[in-house]
Amino acid sequence: MARRRAKRSGLTKIIVVAIAAYVLYRLLVAFEESGAPSGEHHRQKSTPADSYALRAENNWPSLKEAGQGAAPAADLFAANYYVVLDGSGSMNDVDCSAGKPKIDAARTALKSFAASVPASANLGLAVFERRGISELLPLGTGNRRAFGQAVAQVRAGSGTPLRSAIALAYDKLEEQGRRQLGYGEYHLVVVTDGIASQGEDPTYVVDRMLAESPVLVSTIGFCIGEDHSLNQPGRTDYRAADNPEALRKGLEAVLAEAPAFDVSKFKD
Repeated sequence: MARRRAKRSGLTKIIVVAIAAYVLYRLLVAFEESGAPSGEHHRQKSTPADSYALRAENNWPSLKEAGQGAAPAADLFAANYYVVLDGSGSMNDVDCSAGKPKIDAARTALKSFAASVPASANLGLAVFERRGISELLPLGTGNRRAFGQAVAQVRAGSGTPLRSAIALAYDKLEEQGRRQLGYGEYHLVVVTDGIASQGEDPTYVVDRMLAESPVLVSTIGFCIGEDHSLNQPGRTDYRAADNPEALRKGLEAVLAEAPAFDVSKFKD
């Protein structure tokens, strides 16, 4: 009888220790997930290893949606450049833009950029300005003159809704990705001169884009230096431009550094 009680007591101790160990494990996991300061936790989740492009995957857009809603593109392997232009009120300032409004310098640089985009590539444009956020030019070829005309019509005078504008641009690139069945190149090019408006921090949408798609994000920060939410070293391409010439060269670099697309990688 005594031996039986001792055996039962030993078993109880083992169970108690096991439960305590499990509780301690769950507490450690909870601390890892939510106990660290938000900034550090965010940086851990934003490492380059999380980027879709660095995982060498080919599953975007999802097979469930690929090709739905639109006819397949004529050129499945086309490169795509979708520009988001900042038309906020500060683009009327003349800081570091050779005495003329920054929006004028941006118009000139973007017209030059459009003329340099390969004729086979698709080019599109969205802006935020005094009339709101809108797509002025859908992705397409043979639209370089129309691109210049659209840029010329932009009237600066708004806040800086970067998150909403980038979300719009990503939707358009994803739609084109379905038409191209996921093949080709996808570039989001942002020209901005300011920090996002309250509630419009683009970090979340950019993180999601980088994690789930092959879209490459290039930003030209005009007269704002390097301290910007779109400047994520190792994940996004960010260039600070302190004058109109630097702005033009920054846009040229987007084309110069576009990765070579090897069609053979996608053939059986």
